[in-house]
Amino acid sequence: MRYPVSITPDDGQFTVTFPDVPEAVTFGQTRDEALRRSPDALLTIFDALMKDRRDIPLPSDTTGDAIELPALETTKIELYRAMRAGNIGKAELAKRLQWHLPQVDRVLHVKHGSQLEQMEAAFAALGKKLVITVVDESKTRPKLGRRTPSSGFSGKRGRKASLDVHPGVLMRQGQPPRSHAVRGITASRHGTARKAAKKR
Repeated sequence: MRYPVSITPDDGQFTVTFPDVPEAVTFGQTRDEALRRSPDALLTIFDALMKDRRDIPLPSDTTGDAIELPALETTKIELYRAMRAGNIGKAELAKRLQWHLPQVDRVLHVKHGSQLEQMEAAFAALGKKLVITVVDESKTRPKLGRRTPSSGFSGKRGRKASLDVHPGVLMRQGQPPRSHAVRGITASRHGTARKAAKKR
């Protein structure tokens, strides 16, 4: 998920704003430092919007400066969007997953390091499928300055691979498509949800 940014020199530092998200503002002593802070500033606003049950703006197209959000955080945002589109609240999602409400809160919290199987189970409960794709770094869109936190997921929060993530989904390489309509979630998928709940 790639959001355009505006970088402005401002009294000895650089200020970064987001045309799509006016509430998000950050700065740095250098251009690179300001850019490195940008994803966190954007995610902080998104987390507040989710708590207030407000829509998260989609990124507009740009050929100029932009930052990419990390893959896990992008997934959480898309989970929230899917819930809004389906008019499904946290209590209903918890019921479908047989989770406690705090577990749903953590899965939606953009700065919480949720496990991949938890995200898969949450999407499945909405009739969605979470998939991942990996591409060569040379095929990804260029990033600004020093490498900002890029889309990637290695199973551990500390190390991320370079991924190009389509807005809305992560694509798991090599898995055949499966239907996950809510009424058709299999017993094994319910098992995944319970297993994920126990780990929390």
